[in-house]
Amino acid sequence: MKNSIKAVAFDIDGTLYPNWQLYIRIIPYVLKRLFFFLKYGRVRSILHRTAPLGDFYEYQARLLSFEMHNNPVQARQLIDDNIYHGLKPFFKYVKPFPHIKETFAAFKQAGLKLAILSDFPPEQKGDLWGTENMFDVICGSEALGALKPSKYTFISLADKLDILPEQILYVGNSISADVCGASAAGMKTAYLMPFWRRLFNRPLPIADISFKNYRQLQKIVLH
Repeated sequence: MKNSIKAVAFDIDGTLYPNWQLYIRIIPYVLKRLFFFLKYGRVRSILHRTAPLGDFYEYQARLLSFEMHNNPVQARQLIDDNIYHGLKPFFKYVKPFPHIKETFAAFKQAGLKLAILSDFPPEQKGDLWGTENMFDVICGSEALGALKPSKYTFISLADKLDILPEQILYVGNSISADVCGASAAGMKTAYLMPFWRRLFNRPLPIADISFKNYRQLQKIVLH
């Protein structure tokens, strides 16, 4: 595949680290703020189906203010406190999947550009477990104006890389957000299979690549 792509882009949550590592750590935190998280979940569900916005954060705050019966300023502060800043400390204790740094280095050595496109702010994850300086482009879909699977978001990533979408391989763990979204934009896709697919050896037919671990992804892409 190496000869047909010029860049590899990655989702973060559930793709560079196991989601369960975060989920078990934030249970008490979420339970204390359960009303907020239930309302925020409804807002994000709407935003995943929303067209690109001039000010994503303002619209997100307005949606939450409607759900929580407060004003947009208060809603935006709640999002900042509970999501963007409040969740950040938990990532200090989350470990990435094995061999991601090795895989990134192998891709760079092969002349491929690397990128990050995540629905939540990449800076929330600090230095991305020591790999931040390996990426040519790092961006969050919120800052671009639309959450995945919006085609606009993936095209914006291609523009930032200055590479045609069809020359980009997008790596993710979500069928709807990552595989379908990137495919709709013309990108090739690599799907990190969940445990049950790995156990029963059930690749995802609509993905160009289905992989079990990062050494396998490295081998498929480079050979």
